[in-house]
Amino acid sequence: MKKIVLVLVGILLNFANPINTHAKTLVVGFDSEYPPFGYMDNRGEYVGFDLDLAKMVCNELGWKLEKLPINWDTKDLELQSGDIDCIWNGFTKNGREKNYLFSPSYLNNKQVFVVRKKDGIKEIKDLENKNVVAQSDSAAYKIIEKNKKLKNSFKSFTTNPDYNTAFMNLEAGATDGVAVDLGVAKYQLEKRSDLIILDEALEKEEYAIGFRKDDRELMEKVWETIIKLNNEGKVDKLAKKYKLSDMLSIKEDNNANKFND
Repeated sequence: MKKIVLVLVGILLNFANPINTHAKTLVVGFDSEYPPFGYMDNRGEYVGFDLDLAKMVCNELGWKLEKLPINWDTKDLELQSGDIDCIWNGFTKNGREKNYLFSPSYLNNKQVFVVRKKDGIKEIKDLENKNVVAQSDSAAYKIIEKNKKLKNSFKSFTTNPDYNTAFMNLEAGATDGVAVDLGVAKYQLEKRSDLIILDEALEKEEYAIGFRKDDRELMEKVWETIIKLNNEGKVDKLAKKYKLSDMLSIKEDNNANKFND
């Protein structure tokens, strides 16, 4: 009898105090081969600017962070199914505003082309009749797909599943140019002296964190914490670690209550 009473009391307490799962665990979806924003280090741990920043936010709030590698092609399904709480991984907001609830932007980015130094390619127009690749479903891919004139000027325009593969193909001569985010390009070129970034940008854009449309409370809580960390100088310190300081766009006077739908 006592056991039955205890069970009933437990059930009533659960109804009276429903568990807020977000307060316990924040599940971040990310591309595990997208350095310097999300990738596996030499110790077999997932790190990167975005993942480290997410960890700082969770530590500040007393939450647990779950880093969930996802296939970038299925990110929308992962988010809408509830498998992840947000997409936080060098995620371009431009052109996607209708599909997600975005945080304010925290990094300025631009899409660029990376080519082999020895090929003498200096401008985008020099890629005419050349083979170009981008990551599937990436911002660079979508920009080029929309720009039919540019796309048709290439000998071929194809996709690779991740940028590590794309850069290896570029060095091997299997492709002539990679369309990619500037931050990713800078990271890749640190260990590839035979490649260069073209000065001419394909397009400028902004990075933000993508949430489900009905998760405004979660988004605001995360962003308020980022503002606090930024005002304490911790975000800039993290950006310097990943050589992204020149891309950081968070302002000290950002008001977490001023959000756009």
